Amino acid sequence: EVQLVASGGGLVQAGGSLRPSCAASGSTFEDHAMGWFRQAPGKEREGVSCISASDGNTYYADSVKGRFTISSDNAENTVYLQMDSLKPEDTAVYYCARECPAPDYWGQGTQVTVSS
Repeated sequence: EVQLVASGGGLVQAGGSLRPSCAASGSTFEDHAMGWFRQAPGKEREGVSCISASDGNTYYADSVKGRFTISSDNAENTVYLQMDSLKPEDTAVYYCARECPAPDYWGQGTQVTVSS
C-alpha cells in the first residue's frame, strides 16, 4: 500500500521560510515523480512543484519560481519543499503526491499560513 505522509507546515510571517517534507512508502521511490500541490480556501487545487526522483528534473509554477525549491532524498524516500520569501498568497493546504501533473496517490496535506 502506497502511503505519503506530509509534515512541516505551520504559521510564519511574510518573508519567512518553511520546509515541509513528504515521506513515501509502499512503492519504489525512484520509479516515480513526486509533486507538491496546494489548495487555498475557495480556490481549486493547483500544482506547485514536481521532481523526477530518477533524474532530478524539476518543475515550478510561475508563482513560486525563484522562491521555492523541491528536492528529494532517495535514501530516505522523502521529498522536500523549501519555501522562502513566503507571501500571504502562499497560504494554503499543501499536499504531496506521487506522479505529476496527474497524481495517483495523495498525502494528507499540511497547512501553511503566512501572515502579513
